[in-house]
Amino acid sequence: MRVTCSQDSLHRALAMAGRAVATKSTLPVLGNYLLEAAGDTLSISATNLEFGITCEIGATVGQAGRTTLQARVLSDFVANLPSGEVELSQDANPLLTLVRSGQSLAHLRGIDPDDFPRLISSVEGGASLTIDPGLLREAIAHVVFAAATDDSRPVLAGVQLDVRDGAIALSAADGFRMSLRSVALDEAPSEPLAIIVPAKALQELSRVLADVADPVTLRVTPNQSQILVSAAGVRFSSRLIDGAFPDLKQVVPKQWNTRTVVRRETLLDATKRAAIFARTNNDVIRLAMAPAEDGFDMGRVTITANAADTGDNQDDVDASVEGGEVQIAFNGRYLSDVLGVMRGSEVAFELMGPNSAGVIKSVESDDFTHVIMPMVIGSN
Repeated sequence: MRVTCSQDSLHRALAMAGRAVATKSTLPVLGNYLLEAAGDTLSISATNLEFGITCEIGATVGQAGRTTLQARVLSDFVANLPSGEVELSQDANPLLTLVRSGQSLAHLRGIDPDDFPRLISSVEGGASLTIDPGLLREAIAHVVFAAATDDSRPVLAGVQLDVRDGAIALSAADGFRMSLRSVALDEAPSEPLAIIVPAKALQELSRVLADVADPVTLRVTPNQSQILVSAAGVRFSSRLIDGAFPDLKQVVPKQWNTRTVVRRETLLDATKRAAIFARTNNDVIRLAMAPAEDGFDMGRVTITANAADTGDNQDDVDASVEGGEVQIAFNGRYLSDVLGVMRGSEVAFELMGPNSAGVIKSVESDDFTHVIMPMVIGSN
């Protein structure tokens, strides 16, 4: 193999593919990049067996070939090279690669590329759809934080992608909260689809798509075991979770006794202040919604938190409150999570009572719904 490319392109490709490098594995090859040179392209791949990333950059290929090199060593070395051309070459020893840039050179020892797991590069048949990467990233951000972080119930450690009727709906839940976000598609999908993608894989996919501007294509293998997301110069593949995802739409409360509309950023700031005092009290934050009184134009939301060893605080926030007064307690971290990912200027809380699940929606659009369970506590 003999290939020449720019230091900047190689550095960026190694950084992107490096998100899939296994940090702890009994298979040494998973700590390596797979480098493949052919035509006028250098492909850099990495995988942790959960998901894989392949980046392609333009290069001058003097001799086609493939090898694997230790990810940390190669990425650190290339990152510290000056701008300019970088040459990678192999001669008699197929597992020894020369990396040269200007007057700097290094010999990197690799592992047989045949030991590297095969990553899918294309999918024949199966369902597919095209979507704007910005919308996909936003939808992922709206739901992925609500997925379970343990594998006691594997399906809840994933996010369901349900594609039908010209839209894609993303859903996640961990037993204490759940998020649902829908995105209308410009092009109708090839066929209806319902799959569960590991939440960790979707988080990495969102980061990979940060610099992608053109529409991306999602394809699912016919046996629905893997998903392949393709964009210009990058491919992302992930295993899928087998199982039945709960129908979250059926458990979203349809009625409310009190509806409160409040400015999102104001409430988020107040929640963050309350969280300081709630840390040692199980993150309990209380919200009291009160409608406008006679002579007042606005209702209010009072946010409080207290802990015996810390102290207490209170914030009063103007709000539009429809219905009766209600007091409810939420986990402050959960509340900050959802308020932090929402983008509208106002949010609506729809509540049945202090011991019923609360529904949080954006006032400006109806494509996002979050449900959060209350913390049942005694009165103080």
